[in-house]
Amino acid sequence: MKIPARHRAGITILEPKGKITIGVGDVALREAVHEALEAGSTKILVNLKDVSTIDSSGIGELVSAYTSVTNRGGALRLLHLPPKVQDILQITQLVTVFEVLDDEEEAVASFAD
Repeated sequence: MKIPARHRAGITILEPKGKITIGVGDVALREAVHEALEAGSTKILVNLKDVSTIDSSGIGELVSAYTSVTNRGGALRLLHLPPKVQDILQITQLVTVFEVLDDEEEAVASFAD
């Protein structure tokens, strides 16, 4: 899996598609966030609208990405959570850790705060 990235107003928007599961999307997500950080991006938005499945490994990668970005003085936010992903983040209480948005305009504007 290759995760496409686009840039808007100084923000790197990652758009994974399909599964973020062990051995499939977890490594791709880690690499995409690492590449964005290495390129100097400190504002990362992960658009999850096309993610069909996420497992504990995928959730772990989201937490790891959040930690990596935050440790570099940056911010990572999540956009368009599918219901299954929303449920997992609610159950694990990670919804209190991540800033989750439903509108890209609002998400981009939130980085200006």
